[in-house]
Amino acid sequence: MFWDKKERKQLSDATIRTALGSPDWLSGVRIGENGQVTLIIETQADDLEAAEAIRIEAEARTLNIAGVKDVRSVLTAEAPQGTASAQPLPTHGSTRRGKKGARLSDEALSQGQPDQTSQIAAIPGISRILVFASAIGGVGKSTVSVYLAASFAKQGLRVGLLDADIYGPSIPTMLAVADASPATNAEQKLIPVEAHGIETLSIGYLTDPDAPMIWRGPIVQSAITQMLNDAAWGTPENPLDLLIIDTPPGTGEAQLTLAQRVPVTAAIIVTTPQEVALADVRRGAAMFAKTHVPVLGIIETMSWFEDPSGAKHYLMGQGGGQDMARALGLPLIAEIPMIQSIREGGDQGRPAALADEKVGSIFTAAARDVALSLDALQTKPAPNIIFED
Repeated sequence: MFWDKKERKQLSDATIRTALGSPDWLSGVRIGENGQVTLIIETQADDLEAAEAIRIEAEARTLNIAGVKDVRSVLTAEAPQGTASAQPLPTHGSTRRGKKGARLSDEALSQGQPDQTSQIAAIPGISRILVFASAIGGVGKSTVSVYLAASFAKQGLRVGLLDADIYGPSIPTMLAVADASPATNAEQKLIPVEAHGIETLSIGYLTDPDAPMIWRGPIVQSAITQMLNDAAWGTPENPLDLLIIDTPPGTGEAQLTLAQRVPVTAAIIVTTPQEVALADVRRGAAMFAKTHVPVLGIIETMSWFEDPSGAKHYLMGQGGGQDMARALGLPLIAEIPMIQSIREGGDQGRPAALADEKVGSIFTAAARDVALSLDALQTKPAPNIIFED
């Protein structure tokens, strides 16, 4: 697994309690073999929504502790006075009942959990897979994916970029290769389109750009897995150092396919400081925790606008990404301000991270932090990544 490269700290009850801030609601911790942790969470029996919020945050924080591979929770509550004795609330994966008697089945709630009986096979020719996700659209996830890919490529790494946003592929436009058509090699595998030192594939290369993508789940699954497995990304002798996957917004079919069928190394969540965007970040973090994908951290976009005098204006709110990262126990990797050249670079297909010194320094710093985090998770020897200022 991805935690084996660093020598793990010995897991203990005290270690986990300290990482969670020694909360009153944590009544017990069970540590099993192979990094399996069970949290015993005490909460109010009449407030399942609050209990669920506590569970999601606790599991996300615990999963980021070195040596932890799997986290489960058992929710318990004191029964109201005059009723039966205390009893456990539904555990993660159990049937829950809504206020009006509606219920979700065990099968529905277990969607997204990887098959514990099988291990996802590595994809030959790809060393690491990094997923970029956002809970809602319009937060700049694709821009961050492209600019970080460009920053890695600028440092000499072999980088791939897969546009998995089936319904709204934007990578071809952002790299000025919208008219490209991937060729095939002798093995009938797609040859990624190269742009600015990045090897790319997108459904946008294979379909009419004006045609709506009215696809059901199985077709989405097939398209994503084909672009991953039936493409000449690399070879065991000359693999990609990193494949970045730009996913569609939300927690739908594409994300489920990646979690269940692809050996994802880690994920990064992109958001703005705006409250409406932050409200769904917790759901995205919970999805990755549920599917056992480590989250490296949060990248906040549109953090501020700087006027000619140097004054910062927080048009989308201030500090939201930092507060959310702190609540989830994740690092805030970067705060990306509103800079005109970032928008222009995306429109013109020339990433500003390669030409604009200010933008380049922001994304180089972010790429350095991401590289260090990936190295900490990697099970195999990583290439010597050197960033030059």
